[in-house]
Amino acid sequence: MVSGPAPSSRPEAVELSVVIPAHNSARVIEATVDAFVEYLSGRTAEIIVVENGSTDSTADICARLEAGWTHPAVALHVLTSDKGMGNALRLGVEQSRGDRVLLTADDLPFGFDDLDAAAQLASETGSTPLVAIGSKAHPESAVERGLLRGVMTFGFTSLRRIVLGTRTRDPQGTFIVDGTLLRAVAPQLIEPGFLFTTELDYAVELAGVRPVELPVRLSESHRSEPSRVAFADVVKMARGLLSLRGRRHELLAAARAGRQAVDA
Repeated sequence: MVSGPAPSSRPEAVELSVVIPAHNSARVIEATVDAFVEYLSGRTAEIIVVENGSTDSTADICARLEAGWTHPAVALHVLTSDKGMGNALRLGVEQSRGDRVLLTADDLPFGFDDLDAAAQLASETGSTPLVAIGSKAHPESAVERGLLRGVMTFGFTSLRRIVLGTRTRDPQGTFIVDGTLLRAVAPQLIEPGFLFTTELDYAVELAGVRPVELPVRLSESHRSEPSRVAFADVVKMARGLLSLRGRRHELLAAARAGRQAVDA
């Protein structure tokens, strides 16, 4: 089940779409939306919050925020998807209108380091990468990992390289993607949960797009939170890698179509 405003009711184009999956996010979602409004001041942007199967007051908070919205330059759209981060991200992407799209988290794990680093890179090089990732694995990132999380990350990274052959070090970070490319690829992405961004990374790498990983700092509030990824999720993701490899040809076709759309 999905719901939200029809695409025709949205502006034809905005500079940036921010897609935020919200599952049991009552404690953080309003502060995150407020932070984005302040950060995006002076830019034409949209914030797309996708509530997915929450059992707390997340849906009520999002509805209140949308009903009382008073920021004309930064639009707010609240959608509803089936439970799962991947389901939420895919719906948000399909409904987006941004020249670029940020896929982020409800608790702003890196603050705005990812967007700031992308802007600095564009200023220094004169170009913007098709895909950039706020990467915990970047050598300059400031990320404190516990032993268990570090072991799980290393194991999954090694398995991903063996099974898929991808070179991105952290496909579980925040993504800043060319909107045309992402909207072309997203309908072919079927992962419902945490593996969604790995599937996205796999698709674009198959088409010859090497994501640029950007340095980030893990926020103080996020450091104190336990990981939301359980060991069972890692097992599911490991099994899912084999499924992704089986869909290699359709993912490659979708990513190539997206690149052609960007170049057109």
